[in-house]
Amino acid sequence: MSLLVVGLSHRSAPVSVLERASLSADTKTKLLHDTLAAEPATEATVLATCNRIELYADVDKFHAGVAELSTLLAQHSGVALEELTPYLYVHYEDRAVHHLFSVACGLDSMVVGEGQILGQIKDALALGQELHSAGRLINDLFQQALRVGKRAHSETGIDRAGQSLVTFGLEQLAAGTPVAEWARGRRALVIGAGSMSSLAAATLARVGVAEIVVANRTAERAERLAEILVASGTGVRASALAMAAVPDELTRVDVVVSCTGATGLVLTADDVLAAVSWGAAGEPAPAEQGALGAAPQAHPAGPPAGPEAAMPDGDVLARLVAAAEAGGRIADAGAARTISASADAAADGCPVGPDGRSALTGVDANSLELHGTWADQGEAAAQRQPRRTARAQAHATDVRLALLDLAMPRDIDAAVHRIPGVRLVDIESLAEASADAPMAADVDAVRGIVAQEVAAFGAAQRAAHITPTVVALRAMAAEVVAMEVARLDGRLPDLDERQRAEVTQTVRRVVDKLLHAPTVRVKQLASEPGGAGYAEALRELFDLDPQTVASVSRADAADPKNDDDPGRAS
Repeated sequence: MSLLVVGLSHRSAPVSVLERASLSADTKTKLLHDTLAAEPATEATVLATCNRIELYADVDKFHAGVAELSTLLAQHSGVALEELTPYLYVHYEDRAVHHLFSVACGLDSMVVGEGQILGQIKDALALGQELHSAGRLINDLFQQALRVGKRAHSETGIDRAGQSLVTFGLEQLAAGTPVAEWARGRRALVIGAGSMSSLAAATLARVGVAEIVVANRTAERAERLAEILVASGTGVRASALAMAAVPDELTRVDVVVSCTGATGLVLTADDVLAAVSWGAAGEPAPAEQGALGAAPQAHPAGPPAGPEAAMPDGDVLARLVAAAEAGGRIADAGAARTISASADAAADGCPVGPDGRSALTGVDANSLELHGTWADQGEAAAQRQPRRTARAQAHATDVRLALLDLAMPRDIDAAVHRIPGVRLVDIESLAEASADAPMAADVDAVRGIVAQEVAAFGAAQRAAHITPTVVALRAMAAEVVAMEVARLDGRLPDLDERQRAEVTQTVRRVVDKLLHAPTVRVKQLASEPGGAGYAEALRELFDLDPQTVASVSRADAADPKNDDDPGRAS
């Protein structure tokens, strides 16, 4: 086994690099084709999720393999190699197995113990099988990883050590309030209809939102997801929506969850600002607008038209967005980004006033730009002060629109965190929030399982490596027996069939007994670390033809009975 993995994840790279290095479905296919075409690799597959990109390959040369796989990742991700290299990690042989098993158990996830990674590992295996880039090693490795992940979840309480990314994200949006209490009666918009978006929609229905609207580029998938939600028995109302109608729908919803495969932004700062500004301009008063700290209210049919809509100047907004990107983002209690004017805003010099949300309407461009500067100063000052608890912030913040962005690259403009009344939780903020999360005692038990499974997998692979040599040895012994029996027939032609059969069986028993102890022992030795040399020693001692051994290996790999059913493993 010469398993090599080269990759980057949320643990090694900043979100900005992960976003740029994300791989589309077509790019993953091209990456695998090019990996197989490269000299060091004989089989490969790619595991690409929201927060990791990893290329797995069976290579015959370590250094050449690392160089080739790193170069291919850079070429297909669109990030220059010199920029990508500092964030790459490399694992080889048993360490590579340990890494994948840890990933499968959720130990390497942003939220420890989340189970969604198992589906992503299954997808990576299916892609390798579909493209015929996954051979015996990759198939065995990923199927075993699925089994190890399922074992960890069934035998331990790892699920209690962390939650799914969706549930954890909703908890961050709720900011200390029980999610079921926070979500009750809300109206939610889910953008996307893939696996993560479907999970988000199901989670929202389970925690008690009143209505879910699904928007997707393919209308049929959105409609299908809405039908499933209605039939789920949760009592949630669900409907589908065209993507073009999303900006208008923002004015009617309280919660947005987005996870699409788009390469650009799905929700811009303009979209979000327009939605909350319209909400602030309408009646009733802001305190009755159904903010996420109060009871939900029915929303009018659409945004007002004409002068009363008074939106801020677009150039000013562009400058605010640019300032956000240049100045970076400051975490709110290690989780969501929320900018909200405090009661002391006017005294501190904020031109918008204490009710920043309602005051957006009609504000002149200069005041809005000054408010952006004031908000930045407030964030910097807050960072220097002791952090308030998430619960305290939830009570202090009037959130008009809660946004959960689970996409990589991001679907929602990071600059929306500057808009008063908007709360944004994204992949980056989830990483910050979970970094200091307490590790449950069950994590140690899962680590023990991983260690056991890595040792067992390595032993099985090393034992399998010597099997073709043992088979070739026994085949050679059978040929020797056949030749000697033929010579005996020439010397003793008067033997009857019964006598000939008895002699033949006796010779075979002698050969089998002579080979039994050495072959069993050599398998045991080969299964131990450093045992790879026993196969070569066996070939040398018995002068076995390398081509014969290779042909046995090919036949063994081609036998479908030797392949586990991947569906059964997952």
